[in-house]
Amino acid sequence: MKNIEIDEELYQYIASNTQFIGESASSILRRLLNLTMAENPIDDIVVALSDDKEDAVESLPLQIEKNIESEEAESIEEEVIESPSIENVLNYINKEELAMQRGAVGRFLLILAALYRVHNESFSVVSEIRGRDRLYFAKSKDELSASGSSTKPLQIPDSPFWVMTNSNTTRKKMMLTKASLTLGYTNEDAEKIRDLL
Repeated sequence: MKNIEIDEELYQYIASNTQFIGESASSILRRLLNLTMAENPIDDIVVALSDDKEDAVESLPLQIEKNIESEEAESIEEEVIESPSIENVLNYINKEELAMQRGAVGRFLLILAALYRVHNESFSVVSEIRGRDRLYFAKSKDELSASGSSTKPLQIPDSPFWVMTNSNTTRKKMMLTKASLTLGYTNEDAEKIRDLL
């Protein structure tokens, strides 16, 4: 398999033509180009291009390039399909409990706990999120405390992770947005998660 780069517009076009979950980009492009799978991809392209083999052979390099592009777009398509659903996070958030929290810190911790429950195996990627001089997330209270003065680290409920809580609500929203994006959510879903705060 070959790797190719495609622009955002082409990527969106391929993704928008998905007919079922798990459909590879190669399958999508084959369908759009009216190509069928043959034992020999070159024969497949020649048959798909024309009944006249001479005409088909002349345009073969262009079709081979398209075929390579379609095969390489598979990994791109997989990224789209693997994007997490905000519904999974919302299923772990008790709206009443969220509303009963007196302040932003309580809501912040509940939202982070929901993100951890959905992404417990990959949640450690949020540890890469940091400010200019401070860590925002860490595996220990001491690690956060060492990154700056007055960080007020609190443990994210039911997780081994700690988060800095001595920041204003705007900073907490930014931290939620970055955590959501790092975990693979779309910009739109990351904003919805942020707005729960």
